Amino acid sequence: MSNVSGRGVALKFGGTICFSLMYATLRLAGSIPVGEEIFFRAFFALIPVLLLSSRTIGLRATIRTQRPLVHAIRSLIGVSSMFLNFTALAMLPLAALTAFGFASPIFAVVLAALVLREKVGPRRWSAVAVGFLGVLVMLAPHGGLSDLAHFDSSAGAFLALSGAFLSAVVVVLIRSMHQTERGETIVFYFMLTCSLVGGFSMVFDRVPLSWEATLWLVVSGILGGLGQIGMTFSYRYAEPSLLAPFDYMSMIWAVALGWYLFAEIPNFWIMLGATIVIASGLFIIWRERQLRQPTVVEAEPVL
Repeated sequence: MSNVSGRGVALKFGGTICFSLMYATLRLAGSIPVGEEIFFRAFFALIPVLLLSSRTIGLRATIRTQRPLVHAIRSLIGVSSMFLNFTALAMLPLAALTAFGFASPIFAVVLAALVLREKVGPRRWSAVAVGFLGVLVMLAPHGGLSDLAHFDSSAGAFLALSGAFLSAVVVVLIRSMHQTERGETIVFYFMLTCSLVGGFSMVFDRVPLSWEATLWLVVSGILGGLGQIGMTFSYRYAEPSLLAPFDYMSMIWAVALGWYLFAEIPNFWIMLGATIVIASGLFIIWRERQLRQPTVVEAEPVL
C-alpha cells in the first residue's frame, strides 16, 4: 500500500470511529426530540467542514454550484434518512442500528441497476439476495412484520432499514453529482439543509437542555463533521474499492461502545445477520473491483 493510499485508509478509519462516537454522544445526551438532535448535529458539523473548506477550495468555491435543485433533492432525502436513523437510535442498541445500516450498499446495487442502468450480473444479484437474507435474519429478534404496528424495537428495525434505503438513494444521487460538484459543496449544502430543517422543527417540538446535554449534542455535531471530512477526503487518496471494506469496522466500534457505555450485548441473530450482510457487501465490492466499476459505496455517508 502506498503512502497516499495509507492516508486514505487512515481518514476512512478515523471517519468510522467519529460516526460511531457521534451516535454514542447522541444517546448520552438523553431523551431529546429528533429535530433538536439534528439541528445540533448539523449546525456544529458546519464548523469543521467550513474550516477545512476554507483551506482547500475556499468558501466561495464551496457554496458555488451548478445544480442547486439536485442539491435540494439530495439534502431533503438525506435529512429524511437522518430523521429515521435518529428515531431508531432511541429504540435499538448501537450494534443493531449499525448492522441495519449495512443494508444500504445492498439497496444501492438494486438502485444503480434500475436508475443508472448499470449492468449487474448474476453473481452480484446472488450477493444481493444473500444480503437481503441477512437482513431477514437480523429482523428475527425484532418480531418481523407482525409487530410493525407497535412502536417498539420492531418499528425501530424498520425505521433503520428505511433510513438505509434512503441512504442508498443518496449514494446514487451523489455518484451523478460528483461529475460537476465538489465534495465540500455537497457536504455543505447537506449540513445547511439539515440545520434549517432541524431548527424549523424545534419551533414545534423542543425541550430545555441541561448543560451536560448541550455539551453532548455539540460534541456529536463536531464528531459528525469530522467524520464527514474523513469519509469524503479518504476517497481523494485511495480507491473506493480499497476503502469500502473499512466501513464495516464501525460494527466493532458500535459493539464496544454499546457494551462499555450502555451495557448492551448484541444478540445472536443480529450478529449472524450482520455477518451475512457484511459478507455479501464485501463480495459486491470485490466483484465491482474485478469489473473495474465504481463501487456502490464510494459516496460520503448520509450522516
